[in-house]
Amino acid sequence: MNLRDLARAHGEGIDYQTVSFDYERSPDQDAAAAVRHPVVVVGAGPVGMSLAIDLAQQGVRVVLLDNDHKLSVGSRAICFAKRTLEIFDRLGCGDRMVAKGVSWNVGKVFFRNEQIYGFNLLPESGHERPAFINLQQYYAEGYLAERIAELPLIDLRWRHAVTAVQPRGDHVVVTVDTPEGPYTLEAGYLIACDGSRSPVRQMIGQESHGRVFRDRFLIADVRMHADFPTERWFWFDPPFHPNQSVLLHRQPDDVWRIDFQLGWDADPEAAKKPENVIPLVKALLGEDVPFELEWVSVYTFSCLRMPAFRHGRVIFAGDSAHLVSPFGARGANSGVQDAENLAWKLATVLRGQAAEALLDSYGAEREYAADENIRNSTRATDFITPKSEVSRLFRNAVLDLAKDHAFARGLVNSGRLSVPATLRDSPLNTPDTEAFEGRMVPGAPATDAPVTVNGRPGWLLRHLQGSRFAALVFDGPDAPQRMAAMRAAAEGLTELEVLLVTDRPRTLDGVRCLVDTEGLVARRYDARAGTVYLLRPDQHVCARWREPSTASVRAALRRALALH
Repeated sequence: MNLRDLARAHGEGIDYQTVSFDYERSPDQDAAAAVRHPVVVVGAGPVGMSLAIDLAQQGVRVVLLDNDHKLSVGSRAICFAKRTLEIFDRLGCGDRMVAKGVSWNVGKVFFRNEQIYGFNLLPESGHERPAFINLQQYYAEGYLAERIAELPLIDLRWRHAVTAVQPRGDHVVVTVDTPEGPYTLEAGYLIACDGSRSPVRQMIGQESHGRVFRDRFLIADVRMHADFPTERWFWFDPPFHPNQSVLLHRQPDDVWRIDFQLGWDADPEAAKKPENVIPLVKALLGEDVPFELEWVSVYTFSCLRMPAFRHGRVIFAGDSAHLVSPFGARGANSGVQDAENLAWKLATVLRGQAAEALLDSYGAEREYAADENIRNSTRATDFITPKSEVSRLFRNAVLDLAKDHAFARGLVNSGRLSVPATLRDSPLNTPDTEAFEGRMVPGAPATDAPVTVNGRPGWLLRHLQGSRFAALVFDGPDAPQRMAAMRAAAEGLTELEVLLVTDRPRTLDGVRCLVDTEGLVARRYDARAGTVYLLRPDQHVCARWREPSTASVRAALRRALALH
């Protein structure tokens, strides 16, 4: 099958776990000299495909290389967070993922044989997307591949394996091996999204550093009919798997993901054998519950990252740059957020609207986010897998207290679930000079809320899906003048979309008016008449004012483009 066939089928009767893509010869292989491409992305997983789509939607041609010819096998990354879904919306495949996925907001924690507490990750209404969906990685990759097939600016080459990387001053020389032999191409920028064992990282002599935890977990994808609710269930020391931990998630197609802690001394190969997995599942479900094993794997916890994500014109994203243990769903989600952060910056540099210094901010921001993820992941792992008897006694005491005491629940850590990083110290932010409350500080990702446009209900973030900066102007007596000032500030510098947020229907020539139907936009952004928010193309706040001037807005735009 090729991408065109996949796009025509569009999910009808496709088994994404077994679909195989054809190797196709590229014209580059017959060129007299190495062909230069503005961007080459290595690795067609969720991160690499997301990056390629984002760049293509911004007018950048991309070559996407993958050494394999299949999508992922087994569920692998299954928990896609609200922020990641909002990114997928902008990439054109969020609706399909949410429609297929299992949406959930609620989690429950058990100690031994009783529930000690539950939590809701999105307790408030007024958001289009749930806190999480569970969706097998092969579906996510399949939907992304189908979106790629719709974008002529992406050249996805299966069974094209990168075997050598040679950075030059203004480009990177890349050697690629194929079933018909090797060839060479050149990349203005080479983006490595090639996974935790990243061959590209090794080719340029770099390493990831951190901590490998002495524990193992078994993943069992189990197909069965069950009446468990659509929630995240985590057990500490359950009677059916004593002295260990277990995690249960529901996936589409009547598949359930069960993670069993094994301990460091477990033999990984022996643990995967059906005769050893089936008794664990039966102990959880009961002897009489029918089920089938669909996929089994064993993993070891690691929290690692490269010291720097940018090395000249070679840039790393996703697991190639950083790796976290799986509890908390921080791996794929942070990788897709890497891609979103990098795409608009790279596109802006390639358009000549910013200097390469803007790419340095990718490293600063996403290294900070990786450190935050690793810190949370490490704490969860230490709590889930105590390293001494004293640590275990302390943990169990906390769990005993958590049932009746709220303070103890804050100490329980079954995996602090993925949230996007607030980039408070980003060099692209303009610090507040006026008083604001709430979470929409410079560096925060924009939060959603219901709006109405031309009488049609919708969502705020759906109107912030272009590749441009955006200004949210909250209605007031001088709103037209403020909008004119916004446009004047961006003139000759960058594209800026100006939107008016109002509490009643209005019609202004050339202006998109968003009616704040429930007052949630104003509340969540702590806005009053005349407030202005400046948002980056990746929907992060970069500045906000009560009384903006043309000069202050232009300075903020220059700062957000690393031109100051």
